[in-house]
Amino acid sequence: MDQPTRIALSPDILVGKPIIRGTRLAVEFIIDLLAQGWSADEILRNYPGISLEDIQACLSYASTMLKSEKVYAIPL
Repeated sequence: MDQPTRIALSPDILVGKPIIRGTRLAVEFIIDLLAQGWSADEILRNYPGISLEDIQACLSYASTMLKSEKVYAIPL
């Protein structure tokens, strides 16, 4: 998935949160809808300005961010 063409970051839009390029829909918002049980078809029906590839780019972006997250274990 080509995230750079579909996901944008701009300090002028939603305080710099990653968004679907050309919209004001945050990646976080799309991931939240999926987590709440919305299907991709439901999202596309309710937000006709985006595509299935945009939803896939959101998932890919979230996956990339989680993979780069550093976890520090605190000894007990």
